[in-house]
Amino acid sequence: MDDERLWLVERTYTDKGLVSLVYATTDGERYLQKQRSMNMLNHVDVTAAVEADPDSLDAVEEAETREQYAGEATRMADEHDPDDAV
Repeated sequence: MDDERLWLVERTYTDKGLVSLVYATTDGERYLQKQRSMNMLNHVDVTAAVEADPDSLDAVEEAETREQYAGEATRMADEHDPDDAV
């Protein structure tokens, strides 16, 4: 199965020095969450989009969150190339 493109919809900083990145499909139905150390982000770019195996994605359960993710993913897709650093 082909990988699916997901767009950055949320970036949350924790008090433990981690950054949680959430990427979602443009329909807001599925997402992928990654955690990175803030030190690591000094060495690699956070990109507007990532490619992921559809089997590794989680379903977005709440309708409000699906709507939020869909809106943000669509905005990112309209305004950025997938490899843009954001």
